[in-house]
Amino acid sequence: MIYLDSSSFLKLLWPEPESPAVRKAIEAEARVVVSPLAVLETEVQLRAQWLAGGYTKRVYTLLRTRLDEFRQMDPFDFVPVSGEVFSQGLEQHRRTQTHCRTLDRLHLACMEELELRRLMTHDAKLAHAARSLDFEVLSPL
Repeated sequence: MIYLDSSSFLKLLWPEPESPAVRKAIEAEARVVVSPLAVLETEVQLRAQWLAGGYTKRVYTLLRTRLDEFRQMDPFDFVPVSGEVFSQGLEQHRRTQTHCRTLDRLHLACMEELELRRLMTHDAKLAHAARSLDFEVLSPL
């Protein structure tokens, strides 16, 4: 079981050099957990690319549809989290010396709430913060 953040999730939606490795790693997992935060970040990135002229509105709409289709696919499990993740994130922030951006801290708090110890990310700063909390980090290349 592994938690998927948006930096890795996006590689499933549009081709990047790491995309094949991410798909292969996901195929090896029994369960890939996706939080509402990961969905929000992914949608924000999709819209940003469209608004910046990275692709047309039609492509943007297709990518959002593909994102929604993952909800029906194995091994993906879109799970809710409670409002307590904010308190957990603050507690993490206070107990560690490792700097972590706010949304990254919330990803790590989601992992704690969901009792997950493994993270798939391609974000070096998030990976560093996760390792400081003794999470296992996978960044397929």
